[in-house]
Amino acid sequence: MELVLALDLRQNTVVHGKSGMRATYKPLDWGLSPTVEPVGFVEAIKPKYLYIADLDRIEETGSHDDMIRACAERVECCYVDRGIQTPSDLLSGPHIKNVIGTETTLADLSHYHGGYLSVDIINGKVIPTGESPEVVLRSARDWDFEGCIILNLGFVGTEEGVGAGINNLETWRSVYEGRLLYGGGVASVSDLDILKNTGIDGAIIATAIHTGAVPSELIQRGYLC
Repeated sequence: MELVLALDLRQNTVVHGKSGMRATYKPLDWGLSPTVEPVGFVEAIKPKYLYIADLDRIEETGSHDDMIRACAERVECCYVDRGIQTPSDLLSGPHIKNVIGTETTLADLSHYHGGYLSVDIINGKVIPTGESPEVVLRSARDWDFEGCIILNLGFVGTEEGVGAGINNLETWRSVYEGRLLYGGGVASVSDLDILKNTGIDGAIIATAIHTGAVPSELIQRGYLC
């Protein structure tokens, strides 16, 4: 199973998020990196795989495109959510995999070709439509994405774990046969084992790496045995 380090950008700084409440995000100055400057942050931790959320562009207040490209050059694969609204917003560059979030897209999802669909969830419902994740994942089988990401925004940064939601994980895995990644609340190596045993193809993690609950060498290796 692929292990992906999550990195949130705001005003040229790496910030730490919790429960999707973006107004409260603060610089991540207590983690493994001695700097909150994004390129230096990536160089310090040395992940193999990276997930970047450009909060400024998601909120339409700015952009970090050049910085994202510089970070992507330093990893094998970089998943990038930058608030894509239409296919013309896709970002080009080596190692970049565009992430199209249900939260921000204005275009019909069938119009995208390539990249990953992020099924953005709060309180068990996909935002902004309020559909169940299963409905969206079933539809995604007929769309032209490389895979899907279940992003449980309400659990981001909480370290609440994934065990209580194992039935949901099994359901999501059963309705979508393609590559499926999960992010939100991953708190331990035991959580990673649950995701792997459920058949999830990748875990997006941040807080547990910085607290030491998940060893940093796993994120550097990029996979769970």
